[in-house]
Amino acid sequence: MEKRNFTEQEQIRRDKLEKLVKDGRNPFIIAKFERTHTSNDLNEQFSHLSKEKLYTNNRKKTIKIAGRIKTFREAGKASFATLQDQNGIFQIYLRNDEVGNEKYQEFINFDLGDIIGVTGIMMKTNTGELTVRVKEFVLLAKALRPLPDKYHGVTDIEEKYRRRYVDLITSTETKDIFIKRSKIIALMRIFLNQKGYLEVETPVLQPIHGGAAAKPFVTHHNTLEMNFYLRVATELPLKRLIVGGFEGVYEIGRLFRNEGMDSRHNPEFTTVEIYVAYQDMNFMMQLTEDTICHIAKNILNKDETEYGGVKISFKKPWKRWHMVDAIKEYTGVDFWKPMTFAKAKKNAKNKRVPIEKFHNTVGHIINLFFEEFVEDKLIQPTFIYGHPVEVSPLAKTNAKDIRFTDRFELFIKGREYANAYSELNNPVGQYDRFVTQLAERDNGNDEAQELDIDFVEALEYGMPPAGGLGIGIDRLVMLLTGQDSIKDVLLFPHMRSRGK
Repeated sequence: MEKRNFTEQEQIRRDKLEKLVKDGRNPFIIAKFERTHTSNDLNEQFSHLSKEKLYTNNRKKTIKIAGRIKTFREAGKASFATLQDQNGIFQIYLRNDEVGNEKYQEFINFDLGDIIGVTGIMMKTNTGELTVRVKEFVLLAKALRPLPDKYHGVTDIEEKYRRRYVDLITSTETKDIFIKRSKIIALMRIFLNQKGYLEVETPVLQPIHGGAAAKPFVTHHNTLEMNFYLRVATELPLKRLIVGGFEGVYEIGRLFRNEGMDSRHNPEFTTVEIYVAYQDMNFMMQLTEDTICHIAKNILNKDETEYGGVKISFKKPWKRWHMVDAIKEYTGVDFWKPMTFAKAKKNAKNKRVPIEKFHNTVGHIINLFFEEFVEDKLIQPTFIYGHPVEVSPLAKTNAKDIRFTDRFELFIKGREYANAYSELNNPVGQYDRFVTQLAERDNGNDEAQELDIDFVEALEYGMPPAGGLGIGIDRLVMLLTGQDSIKDVLLFPHMRSRGK
């Protein structure tokens, strides 16, 4: 085993722990500390009281609270310290003549980062600061590593992500982001539950790669002697539940895609997918707008936010724009007109749009034009609908123009936040779409979907018309907390190994 080398400060802390153990004061044998208050409780219950009233009304009321030591300040035979719990910072005050010299020396021998529990009464200092006057205390955990500089926190960006626990200790801003993330997911769950939709769970390990155009991770199950994919989407299992008779289901969960990493992409990420029977794309569009506006209002307390130097408004209604019209607006190319693939390919060449071998239809070219010339220009919330059939293998064909599907994506500041459509419920048509996807795979598209014959057979039992929707939760959290990188809204983002 490799020998560990400690810094001078780390060794001093270990020596202190060794002495505590020898003296019968090992903090790590303590299993529990029963708190009566948190820092939030103290502020809510006592901050409004004057110094005199606080003393008169609460001098006999015992407070038990715990936290991590963030600062020390000695004042003669007394000491002030600040402790941190999940909700914030609170001050404590300890006097030599109240706890005794031995206990007082024990207290001032603590280190920043140590976790202690204190028992005392409430007071306010001469400057009016709410403070716990300590009568008793106990060391609950000894910090064997020093905290980063209290003013600068974790300055190395990689270390911030690798040692998220240290970042959370030192940065109230980081902690606030993840508290908001939790609230965003809770608000979404409550909103969908109130609409009567059923939250369900579907398998992460799937035998067929399907539900989205994405490259999967592959793993192997030893007992079954078969390979599985980590799911790239929850779509196909959820639609099986619509076949089974559920009329509104959703799942909030992790998806996995073996693709590139950047400020918007992590190998695993969180989405919500929702499927509602007897509804269509337009219903899901309104549901998307209502859901995000509800969450934004509750998180921001207003209907707008600043993101990337741009003011984003959530005021309804959001713009709804056909993909072909948007392309015509920005490029002048009109894909409404009947067009051969040769003509479309020539348009792409003239506009210097790169084409792969599997981009072999006009529909593929239309989608490439949108991605190249339109996507990054959509700043305010905009629904782009009418995607070509070739890039929408699970969406219902538009009844008025069979070149397109009843599908939409939501874009805000050039980024996709949601994807939805009227679900394709024709088993014959779905089988044909899967076969087309297999041809794309043969032409080099490793994101093309496989033929899921069980899903086709499920549709053969009859699936009612339905709308489906997926919302990227990580990107929504980024938007509502003002973060530029997905790593800043994931507690434990994936990183390269050190030195690589």
